[in-house]
Amino acid sequence: MAGRAAEPEVIWARPERTGRGPKPAYSRADIAAAAVRIADADGLDAVSMRRVAAEIGCGTMSLYNYVPRKEDLYELMVDLISGEYDLSGEPSGDWRADMTDLARQALGIMRRHPWVVRVMSTVYSVSPNALRVLDRVLGSLEGLDVPPGTKLELFGMINGSVMTYVANEQAIAERTRSVPWSAEREEAVRGAYMMSRVMTGEYPHLAALFAQGVAPPDDPEAAFDRMLTRLLDSFEPQG
Repeated sequence: MAGRAAEPEVIWARPERTGRGPKPAYSRADIAAAAVRIADADGLDAVSMRRVAAEIGCGTMSLYNYVPRKEDLYELMVDLISGEYDLSGEPSGDWRADMTDLARQALGIMRRHPWVVRVMSTVYSVSPNALRVLDRVLGSLEGLDVPPGTKLELFGMINGSVMTYVANEQAIAERTRSVPWSAEREEAVRGAYMMSRVMTGEYPHLAALFAQGVAPPDDPEAAFDRMLTRLLDSFEPQG
């Protein structure tokens, strides 16, 4: 007879140590910090149970006593960097200002830890630091007159937008590293090709756009701020 599938488990529901026996040699914070160091230096694919075990100085099989699954390790990592949010003080009373601040903090965290865009998930929203962030979000949104579910949607959309923005930055940076010429030269070549296609008349709406003049790309931070402002505008109560 086939064995019964393992029951789902939340790593945070497991006691880090029991009341009996010697104190564990390593803490979850130690393990998470080691994994984050590896991911920051060499990327997420470099994070393995074997390498994390070597980083903290224990055997690979011993590490499984602390972290049963690779997914649990990712959850510890995401929670650790979620602790980088500055949640000191109280909400300002201006929900837009508070959400703008949290979005910019998220941008900084994801830029410092670029691997996180690959593993960030609502699955990891029950960790201690994630719950602190979510509670701050809800406190900041008390003055926004929309249903509670809409407030959660707003937070989800901000996170998703920041993740997409950072992922695009990463893709551009990776492309730049992989070619032997400058990003400016490639952009010029691609721009010239695009213009040659637009001038064929096959794309009349693009031709009309270029005829009106397209502003050159500006400061990426300004582009981020515009994106965020438009997102927040969409949640302003109407009338």
